Amino acid sequence: MSEPALLELKGVGRTYTSGGTPLTVLTDVNLAIRSGEFVAIMGASGSGKSTLMNIVGCLDKPSSGAYSVRGVDVASLGGDALAALRRDTFGFIFQRYNLMSDLNAVENAEVPAVYRGLAKPERQAHATELLRALGLDDRLRHFPSQLSGGQQQRVSIARALMNGGPVILADEPTGALDSQGGKEVMAILEKLHGEGHTIILVTHDSDIAACARRIVRIADGRITSDLEQGTPEGQGAPDRGGGKEAGPDGSAVLGEALRMALRSLAHNRLRTALTMLGIIIGVASVVALMAIGNGAKQDVIERIQAMGTDLLTVMRGPPNVRASSASVTSFLPEDLPFVAHVPGVAMAVPETNLSSLLRFGDEDLTVTVVGTGEDFPSVHDWPPQAGVFFSAEHVRRYAQVVTLGQTVAKVLFPEGTDPLGQYVLIGNAPFLVIGVLSSKGLTPRGDDMDNAVWLPYTTAGARVFGQRFFNNFVVRVQPGADMSAVQTELHSLLVKRHRKEDFNIRNMADTIATANATQDTLTYLLAAIAVISLVVGGIGVMNIMLVSVTERTREIGIRMAIGARGFDVLFQFLTEAVMVCFIGGLVGVAVGIGGGLSTSAIAGWRVIFTAAPIVIAFGCAFLTGIVFGYLPARKAARLDPIEALARD
Repeated sequence: MSEPALLELKGVGRTYTSGGTPLTVLTDVNLAIRSGEFVAIMGASGSGKSTLMNIVGCLDKPSSGAYSVRGVDVASLGGDALAALRRDTFGFIFQRYNLMSDLNAVENAEVPAVYRGLAKPERQAHATELLRALGLDDRLRHFPSQLSGGQQQRVSIARALMNGGPVILADEPTGALDSQGGKEVMAILEKLHGEGHTIILVTHDSDIAACARRIVRIADGRITSDLEQGTPEGQGAPDRGGGKEAGPDGSAVLGEALRMALRSLAHNRLRTALTMLGIIIGVASVVALMAIGNGAKQDVIERIQAMGTDLLTVMRGPPNVRASSASVTSFLPEDLPFVAHVPGVAMAVPETNLSSLLRFGDEDLTVTVVGTGEDFPSVHDWPPQAGVFFSAEHVRRYAQVVTLGQTVAKVLFPEGTDPLGQYVLIGNAPFLVIGVLSSKGLTPRGDDMDNAVWLPYTTAGARVFGQRFFNNFVVRVQPGADMSAVQTELHSLLVKRHRKEDFNIRNMADTIATANATQDTLTYLLAAIAVISLVVGGIGVMNIMLVSVTERTREIGIRMAIGARGFDVLFQFLTEAVMVCFIGGLVGVAVGIGGGLSTSAIAGWRVIFTAAPIVIAFGCAFLTGIVFGYLPARKAARLDPIEALARD
C-alpha cells in the first residue's frame, strides 16, 4: 500500500448555493485511488456519488478540502490545464451515452482526439480499431439513432478509450440498458481493468458493484465504508499522455470547427437560410448600390468632360449674387480680342442662349438658339457630323446661316431627307442649314445638348435676340498652361476693362472636382444605408447563435467532459457564426452583381463594378460574423460542464 495514489481527495466538501440557501452535498470526503484499481462508488440517489464522480473527473471543484491527480492539486490548475487533464487522463462513460446525434459511430469515438491534436487519418483509424475491438465493425458509419442502447454505450466506451487515458469514469453505465446489454458493458469494463486501466464505477446496483475489486459506499455526502474485495489489482494502464501531451494544434481544431459548422448549418437549412438573408441583403445592397453609384458618377463626369476639361467660363453677374446677371450688359464684342490675347488662352468664343421656336414646313420645335463664334466646335471638341460650322466670314457678314443639333435634325427632317441646303425659320427670319453637329447627349442636369441650333453671334444679336451683349465667354486654355494663372490674368483684365467685378469665372476642373465630391458623398450615403442591412443581419446571426447555444448546451458539456477547452468551444461556435456570414457574403456578392447587371439591362443605368466595394462588403460580412458571433460563442465557452451535461 506504499504506492502513491493516482487520485487523492482529502477532506473534500461540496456546497451549492441554490436560491440563496446553501446545500451541502459532500462532507469531509477522504479517498485515495491507486493506479490499476477497479473501484465502485455505491449510494442511493441524492447520496452525493455523482457529485463525487464529477470532482474526481475534474468537471467540478470542491468547496473545501483538496483533490490531487498524480500529486498535483487540481485547485491550482486553470481552465485549459483542467481541460488537458480531462482529455489525457480520464475517459467518461455516461449513463445516457451522451453521443452526438449528427455524428456517426467513428466520428463520435474520435472527438476526444480532435482536442489532443491528432491528425484526422490517425484518429479515424484508431477510432475504427477501437470500435471493431468492441464488436461494432458492422456499425462504424451508423448514427446513434440507428444503434441499440448497448451499441451506443460501446461507442461511448470507445470514445473514453480514444486518448488512451489511464482512468475510466463510468457513471451508471448500465442504467439505461437491459440485463443482457448491462452484462456486455460490464464484461468490457472488466476486460479494460484486466488490461491495466483504472476503473471508477458509480452505481446504486449491488450486483454491478460486485464486479469491482473495491467498493466505496456513500450516504448523505459522507463515505460510510471502503472495502477491498480481495481480488488482485490490475497492473496499471499504460500512460499514453497523462496530461503531458501538448494541446491540439490549430489545424485540427479549425478543421473540426469547420466540419461541425457546416454540419450544423446543413442540419438546420431553413433557419440557416433565414439567418443568412440579412447578410445577403446587406452585401448585395453594398455591391449593387456602389456599382450604380459609380456608374452614375462616371456618367456625370463624362458629360462634364464632354464639355471640355480645360475650359474657363466667364459669366455675367458678380459672384455669389443671385439673379444679378440680368442687369449686366457689359460683355460686348469689343472684349473678345482682349480675352483672346490673355497669355495661356488658346481661343475664346462668346455664347448667348435663348429658347425659341424653330419651324420647318409644318413641323415646329422649341430649341435652344446659341449665338456664338466660329471657334465653338474647337473650344468644345464638338465637330460637325455633316456639312460645316459657320466661319469668321459668316460672322463678319451677319450671314443668316445655322448649324443644327442632332435632335433638331432628326425631329424636323424625316429619315432620308437631307437638312443641308434647307431653310428653317427662327422666329420670322429664314436661316440656311449649312451643317449638323455630332451628338453630345445630356448635360449633368439632364438637358438635351443636341436640342439646339447655332448662329453667328452677330446675326443672332441682330435678328433673334435684339441685343449686342453676350451671356458669357468660354475660354479654352492652351495645353500645359496653368489654368489658375490664366483665370487670375483673365480676372484682372476684365476688372480693368469693366472697372468693376460684374462677372464670375467658373473653372471646369473645379466643377469636375465638385461633381466628384458630390457623387462620392451620394455613393457613400448609399453604402452607409446598405451597411445598416449588414448590422441588422449581424443581430440576426447573434440571436440565432444564442438559440443554438441553448439548444446544444448538452453537446457543449460533452465536449468539455472529453477534453475541449473553453477556447475550443468558443472557436467552434464563432466559426459557425463566421461561416454563416462567409457563405451569406459570397451569395450576397453574387446577388449584388446579378442585381446590378439586371438593373443595367432593364433600366438602362450604367453600372461599374470595382474590386474595392466588393472586398469591403465581403470583409464587413466576415467581420459581422466575428463581432456578432463572439457573444454567443463566449457564452458557450463559459458554460459550466456539470450544468451543461445536466441540461436535457
